[in-house]
Amino acid sequence: MAFLKRLGWYLVGLSIGLIFLVFFLKKKSGEEGFDFCYLPNCRVLKDMRSKPLVFSESLPEQYQDTLMVQSFLKDGNVDFGKSDTKSEPCKTYYISHEYKGRELELKAKNCEDVVTLQNMEEID
Repeated sequence: MAFLKRLGWYLVGLSIGLIFLVFFLKKKSGEEGFDFCYLPNCRVLKDMRSKPLVFSESLPEQYQDTLMVQSFLKDGNVDFGKSDTKSEPCKTYYISHEYKGRELELKAKNCEDVVTLQNMEEID
């Protein structure tokens, strides 16, 4: 009987621990929680989202929509082969994303304090 008693107490403690863990993990993954970015694509986009956006004069006015740009910076794919990640002081990134049924590519310069959106074009 001692084994069954110990097993029962173990299961009670395990269930309390699991409930405690689920409660805190839900809180962290919510809107007020943390965003865990480990992959390079996610880290670049998260860094760009944290800075103010500046639209270049060469960017057509139809693409100067902050909601469209935010969708690029949230769900876009950074093309690291095409991007210039070693340039100083600003790195140049090409971000592709499908928006309203069209595949678009955004060229952005990521500086230390600001992100400058330079060009957007449709990908064939």
